[in-house]
Amino acid sequence: MPHTVFIDGEAGTTGLQIRQRLAGRPDLELVSIDPARRKDAEARAELLNGVDAVVLCLPDEAARQAVDLITSNSVRVVDPSTAHRVAPDWVFGFPELCRGQREAIAASKRVSNPGCYSTGFIALVRPLVEAGLIPPDWPLTCNAISGYTGGGKALIAEMEAEPPVGASDVYRTYGLTLAHKHVPEMQLRTGLEHPPLFAPSVGRYAQGMIVEVPLQLWALPGGPDPEDLRRALAAWYEGERFIEVASEAECAELAAARAGAAGYVPGLDPEALNGENRMRLFVFGNRQRGQARLVALLDNLGKGASGACVQNLNLMLGLEESAGL
Repeated sequence: MPHTVFIDGEAGTTGLQIRQRLAGRPDLELVSIDPARRKDAEARAELLNGVDAVVLCLPDEAARQAVDLITSNSVRVVDPSTAHRVAPDWVFGFPELCRGQREAIAASKRVSNPGCYSTGFIALVRPLVEAGLIPPDWPLTCNAISGYTGGGKALIAEMEAEPPVGASDVYRTYGLTLAHKHVPEMQLRTGLEHPPLFAPSVGRYAQGMIVEVPLQLWALPGGPDPEDLRRALAAWYEGERFIEVASEAECAELAAARAGAAGYVPGLDPEALNGENRMRLFVFGNRQRGQARLVALLDNLGKGASGACVQNLNLMLGLEESAGL
């Protein structure tokens, strides 16, 4: 008998992507609310308590309200919003976070999906903190660029409309108050003692992202070599299906790329993993200068949102982790 799943907020960007990934699976039955009763609290509560699993594709406050409506002890909840990512009674939905995390997700009734930027940052930093290569009190900076689909309906509508005459913003930096909502989970889930300085930006393209952490290796205790960092990441994610660490040779090839006759430089394309639940990690370094750039490449709507949500849902329902991915 298939498991029943209700996506609360299925009309949003993440909800639509999750529905597409789940549709047609024989092990799942998607349940929707009558559009005429969508704002009926009683109808929503009945549906929220009558299925095996709920996915909350809602704004933070609406996600908290939906959880309050769930009184059944059997319903499993995956929340892709920011509402519960640092809550102590919710399991963080990053199966590759550390040993035992996958089992914790499978056993939990409440799982909070990581943010898209957080996914890249945590994947790069957590293993290096655990390995002692980055001290927990180290001041870290994170630079990142995402497609505009991560910015919600208003930004999507603006970016997809005909630009005003004279407009030329193919790139925007934001988060200038230094209080981005992903920072608390970025700090907590990496074991850092201080919040990283996070500099996010958005490009005029739909989806895909690059997350980067620059490091002054000469200042770190022991002055680690770039390859020390890459090996630590490779060891951490050995055997993982959805996270891959690029080889030293591939990183060197990308770093050495030069413009050809046409002026094109092959390199990291933020859209390269669009539609996938994969993430690739790179370490670029300059031994003479004692510097490195850690880079994560992922789809902000894939491993950064809907793909990760399906991965968590599969674990919670005891299904094959890669089903639908």
